[in-house]
Amino acid sequence: MTKPKELFISVDVETAGPIPGRYSLLSIGACDVYNPARQFSCELKPITTEYVPEALAVTGLSLEALAESGLDPKDAMRRFATWARSLNQKGENLVFVGFNAAFDWSFANYYFHQFLGENPFGFAALDIKSLYMGAAGCDWSDTRSSRMVKVLKPRSAGNHNALQDAIFQAELFRLARKQP
Repeated sequence: MTKPKELFISVDVETAGPIPGRYSLLSIGACDVYNPARQFSCELKPITTEYVPEALAVTGLSLEALAESGLDPKDAMRRFATWARSLNQKGENLVFVGFNAAFDWSFANYYFHQFLGENPFGFAALDIKSLYMGAAGCDWSDTRSSRMVKVLKPRSAGNHNALQDAIFQAELFRLARKQP
């Protein structure tokens, strides 16, 4: 019996605050780590009016605008799950990859379970910061993206746009995996 291959999906989210439920997931960006042209992105209608001003300032997103133009959260999560599963043509395990995965995972997992009753990524996420710390043998403080960029020298950059950040994270992940 052969073990299934893994399909790594880089995921980034932008939110209205630090925890799901109290604050809303506002946008999702995702790409296939090894084929970043295979992408997904969407913006969601907020589920609450609470927000941390700094969180919205960083993203440039507006709760009022998203209430009008964002997707219903159930529809957004259904589309995200359908997209992720559509990449899986060979029975691979879908692996959620995030930069500070604990944060992005908490929102994605909450929304998948709240609105779909299941998470297509299962129950775990792979954290790029932790991977890099182990591969580079560095301190936790050296896993900031600004420090990783100096060592790994990616061509792309993050900008708090969920899709662009997912693409950037995918590149960091690929480069970190090549660390001696």
